[in-house]
Amino acid sequence: MTAYISTRNNYPAVSAAAAIKTGMVPLGGLFVPEKIPRLDSEQIFALPGHDYIPLAQQIIAPFLGDFTADELGSSLAEAYGGNSFSHPLIAPLHSIDGGLYFLELWHGPTAAFKDLALQLMPHLLVRSAAKMSTGKEIIILVATSGDTGKAALEGFKNVPGVRIVVFYPYRGVSRVQELQMTTTDGDNTYVAAVRGNFDDCQNAVKEIFADQGFGRALAGDGFELSSANSINWGRLVPQIVYYFWAYVSLLHKKAIMPGEKINFVVPTGNFGNILAGWYAGKMGLPIRKLICASNKNKVLTDFFQTGIYNRNREFWQTQSPSMDILISSNLERFLFEMTGHDAAKIVDWMGDLQAKGLFQVGQTIRELMEETITSGFADEEETRGAIREMFGSHRYLLDTHTAVGYKVYQDYRRKSGDETVTVINATASPYKFAGSVLGAICGREQLQGKDEFAVLHELEKLGGAMPLHPGLKGLQQKPVRHQAVCDKTAIRRQLMQWLA
Repeated sequence: MTAYISTRNNYPAVSAAAAIKTGMVPLGGLFVPEKIPRLDSEQIFALPGHDYIPLAQQIIAPFLGDFTADELGSSLAEAYGGNSFSHPLIAPLHSIDGGLYFLELWHGPTAAFKDLALQLMPHLLVRSAAKMSTGKEIIILVATSGDTGKAALEGFKNVPGVRIVVFYPYRGVSRVQELQMTTTDGDNTYVAAVRGNFDDCQNAVKEIFADQGFGRALAGDGFELSSANSINWGRLVPQIVYYFWAYVSLLHKKAIMPGEKINFVVPTGNFGNILAGWYAGKMGLPIRKLICASNKNKVLTDFFQTGIYNRNREFWQTQSPSMDILISSNLERFLFEMTGHDAAKIVDWMGDLQAKGLFQVGQTIRELMEETITSGFADEEETRGAIREMFGSHRYLLDTHTAVGYKVYQDYRRKSGDETVTVINATASPYKFAGSVLGAICGREQLQGKDEFAVLHELEKLGGAMPLHPGLKGLQQKPVRHQAVCDKTAIRRQLMQWLA
């Protein structure tokens, strides 16, 4: 049975259920598997290529040893069965030119890749809590840069024994993203905009988790905290699945030969999405390169190119808001693996990041990282150009985040000459960012005099073969249920007000 340890060696090893229920290590740090399970090549090549659920069970089961096969199987069926996903393949591959594919991760209920994790995670969490038998009501505390919030709200709403609390940056998400969150129903959902950026929201949530006195006070009132952000292992482990799914899908298309290595391009801000790909590679999936794609907030690009992580820089609000992040929480897990589980180094680096806003890794770590990961970024005009080019040449719509990935891939291929079959993670429906997408294709003047929903329908006419995502239909007619706005220093006070 896989045990879970802290990246900072400040907590005893726990079971998968305990790691999922707890979310973040109470004294700071993140849970990681003590040992990464491996699949041999025969197991990988024999994975089912036409049904997502049995493939997911085979990938996830080794990480969740205290879940029975029936518990895991029913959780997966509840997450991915029925009408939760609008495409029968859950995450289909769209071919561009035979060597480039987009893995469409946005067919879930909220039109973003977070659904692949957050439709499953509530079932894992409820079962984990039952195994731990604490009897307390679970408070899911979420900081979001846009997509995680709605996906978590959708996954956890009306789940017995759980309340979900979401904080997002005020005027830091698209209007569609905001309405997706603020119109959410459910008797256990709470949403507030924060006057600040995503890092302000995330830092406040981390501080709450790390405050043992606050945790004891909540416990005295019958509550315990957990997280739906990718700091929770139960959120990250389902994301490993779609890397295997993409590979096996290519095998069944006969686009690659068994054992042939492929590349993945991953638009990412918090590093969880690409970290899941790294875990897939460590499990045995044949990956040549993971290409880390950043927007104008290119703290990750600079880190991989220099070895210096420096958040002391201007923060940009971009047209790809889910990547507007300067503190990438999941990088801690990756660095823990790169150091061979050297918790002392992690404590030093994370301490420097908190105190000075930066840290630097040595040449040995840089070389280890470069074996698998390369990086690049796209600025705002380059992102618009990528959307325009893809639509002009292939009549295929990209959202602003996926467009960043496409531009970074173009740069990588031109510089490296690498012709390896490549999959770009398409992280959101283009309709979630209709104004930016339509403006990129037709010019900003096409947006004048139109609200975001008029623009959305203009894009639908243009999109043709790509229909409007069902999760976005009629959004502007839904009543706004959550109107709270608070200062970044008042997040804890807002939380206590709701719990009271």
